[in-house]
Amino acid sequence: MRSVGVEEELLLVDPRTGEPRALSEEVLAIAAKHNQGRAHAFTKELQLQQLEFGTHPRTAMGELAAEIERCRSDAARIAAEAGVAVVALATSPLPVGPAVTEGKRYRWIREHYGLTALEQLTCGCHVHVSIASDEEGVAVLDRIRPWLSVLLALSANSPFWYGHDSGYHSYRSRVWGRWPSTGPVELFGSADRYHRQVRDLVSTGVLQDEGMIYFDARLSRHYPTVEIRAADVCLDASTTVLVATLARALVDTAARQWREGRPPDEHGIGLLRAAAWRAARSGVDGELIHPHTMRPAPADRVVQALFHHVEEALDGNGDLAYARKALDDLMSGGNGAHVQRRLLRRRGSLGAVVAECVRRTQEGVR
Repeated sequence: MRSVGVEEELLLVDPRTGEPRALSEEVLAIAAKHNQGRAHAFTKELQLQQLEFGTHPRTAMGELAAEIERCRSDAARIAAEAGVAVVALATSPLPVGPAVTEGKRYRWIREHYGLTALEQLTCGCHVHVSIASDEEGVAVLDRIRPWLSVLLALSANSPFWYGHDSGYHSYRSRVWGRWPSTGPVELFGSADRYHRQVRDLVSTGVLQDEGMIYFDARLSRHYPTVEIRAADVCLDASTTVLVATLARALVDTAARQWREGRPPDEHGIGLLRAAAWRAARSGVDGELIHPHTMRPAPADRVVQALFHHVEEALDGNGDLAYARKALDDLMSGGNGAHVQRRLLRRRGSLGAVVAECVRRTQEGVR
């Protein structure tokens, strides 16, 4: 069974007002002190208002859920010592000023990309799924391309931007798309062609290094994994586990198709970008672009198509019953963006939305 690991980026906010606070260095210092110099799960990100954690690779989704819950709880406890709260929101609902992390690499990014870098206070969820080789990994990348927009729709958790409703379910993905190496990619066909394109992109000088290969899915630089990067950070940890479960099943399904000699769909990048835009705009409401036909279809039908596409893999991993129930719960209750808008209608202010989302972040896996 393939192992799965998750990286989540969280916002640091004032527990009273909900405004982002640039205190990641203080939080990380406290985390290092608690761990007495040992390696710990928490790392810095581009903006000082962010905190990232990563789980260990897990094969059992129950164990992954428990670790995500523990990491979120630890992050909340450590942040509280620095006078802030953590919240799993993919963008800040309230206005925020830029506060880029210090260091040579981040300074280069700030100077090279200007306003694009300064406005990048966005939080994503990255899922690592183990692979046997780069060849298998690239075969997987070629075959999961049409389905990544559905993961974005399920995870969408960023309706607000600088105090306004953006009109999108995932405005994070629109802001993130300003980087020059983001989004869907062409068919690679082989590991050699994948690595050649990465080298060529870095050689342009537009990117600082391979760490800035921000494809929606890529081969990890550090681990023998495919890293799926399309999702918003999810408000509820249960949604994170669902996204990870579906991501593993997508990798399993794609690898099986490759071994059986089934070619990938040849959808062009333009169609895939349109599907991603539709997912960001609509979430799981209204219509999405169906990965098979590349035509609009009701969101619930597209989500069911994803489920049926990976059903055999879910069953083989022992995840079938869980995934079915978790998808039903999400479709009936809405994604994070839907929850945030509902909270605004009930509470009347974006500060109150953030406060309630702080609580939900720490609520655990339901």
